[in-house]
Amino acid sequence: MKPFNLTNPLAAKRPVVLSISLVMISSMLAACGNAGSSVSTSAPSTAPSAATTASTAPAASPAATTATKAVVPATVVLNWFAEPEHGGNFAALAKGFYKDAGFDMTLMPGGPQVSSTQIVASGKAQFGMANGDDILVARQEGIPIVAIATSMQKSPQAVFYHKEDAAIKDFGDLNGHKVYVASTASFWQFIKKKYKLDSAQEMKYTGQLVNFVSDPKALTQGYVTSEPFTLSQQKVEHGTLLVADSGYNIYAGVYFTTEKMIAEHPDQVKAFVEATVKGWDYYKDHSEEINPSIQVKNPDMGLDMMKYSAAKEMDFVFGGDAATKGTGVMTKERWTEVQKQLVDVGVLKTAENIDKVFTTQFLPKK
Repeated sequence: MKPFNLTNPLAAKRPVVLSISLVMISSMLAACGNAGSSVSTSAPSTAPSAATTASTAPAASPAATTATKAVVPATVVLNWFAEPEHGGNFAALAKGFYKDAGFDMTLMPGGPQVSSTQIVASGKAQFGMANGDDILVARQEGIPIVAIATSMQKSPQAVFYHKEDAAIKDFGDLNGHKVYVASTASFWQFIKKKYKLDSAQEMKYTGQLVNFVSDPKALTQGYVTSEPFTLSQQKVEHGTLLVADSGYNIYAGVYFTTEKMIAEHPDQVKAFVEATVKGWDYYKDHSEEINPSIQVKNPDMGLDMMKYSAAKEMDFVFGGDAATKGTGVMTKERWTEVQKQLVDVGVLKTAENIDKVFTTQFLPKK
């Protein structure tokens, strides 16, 4: 996560707006062309092209043909600027897991104006990251993407309040308070309905903390892997309400691809998932080795904050079902529950066959 100050909007934590707006494809393609902000394997394959080999080289023996592995260019669109929440991807890149899997992999940073779902759907990238409810909404809007693994078993999304406000104990206590939150965020729609927050005053969330800090009765959305670090540096005593504890328990940082990619290149999808899971398993015990490579792509974020974020996210990545069923695992029950919740609050119009939404067929066997 980027380090944030209290005034600079560019240093703010991601605004979690989970109802997907269909951003113009042209702007997404422009984002794709920003090679300067992407990370790729440093050494692309030096093997001669198939055309050159066919015209200039003698026929290879069966053994040589088997030993030669084509390297395929591929891109994964991250769900925010480079940060420890992408530690598994950066580890897979740095340790050569993607290269070993046959990819010349590029990690494309996301951001507030980048729609990973649109870029992947357009064919300009093969893989992307988004929250689970984003994927459900995208499919309803006609974007044929499929979840293939998750980086986090639950979301670090939270609502923060001032500790001096003794009235705040649970989500039901938000009535009568200003809440800086994206009004279209799916988690907020769920919490408002469940806890009957008819008199909570919704304030426009800008990604900055200054309004929250200056008002001891206000609350703000954020991530437990970043905002507590920033608030502590500012000596702001705060409390935390984790959104997952409200009953809205989505998968966060979900990897996805298109139905077309799965149908035409299932071997590449499997190779990507396996290499990414291997990267996360490596990052678990070697985050401080990998974090400097993340900082290269996000120099505004200090290594001290990265260390804090990495430590905080471990239970989100490796806890829950991942502890017994393996990194990246997802279940039909969880997906079905979230879809039902989104239908109940009106974010989704109808429920679809959940088996079309996600698959675990490409995950390594535990």
